[in-house]
Amino acid sequence: MTAPESPEENLPEPPQLRFLRVLVTVLTGVMIAGIVLILFLIWHRYTNARAPLPEVITLPSGAEASAYTQGSDWYAVVTEDDQILIFDRATGDLRQTIAVETGE
Repeated sequence: MTAPESPEENLPEPPQLRFLRVLVTVLTGVMIAGIVLILFLIWHRYTNARAPLPEVITLPSGAEASAYTQGSDWYAVVTEDDQILIFDRATGDLRQTIAVETGE
């Protein structure tokens, strides 16, 4: 003979409790996906990092740097006397000098 079941065990689940359970499950999935995405972006950023620049950039005598930029295999220094000096990233040699004309 089995014991009579209590009336609380036969009650259906309230709709608010079911909604809350689904909401917590969805939010858990979104948080896991977000962490995986952040880890992927960090990994992607560091695997595509460019080679470091040399510790010293030797400019021609009398040149003073005012700006700097870089590309995949080169870096450039803009000087105070309106010249762009383009250097090779691997060797550090000066590739090209471009004179910038002012519009005065």
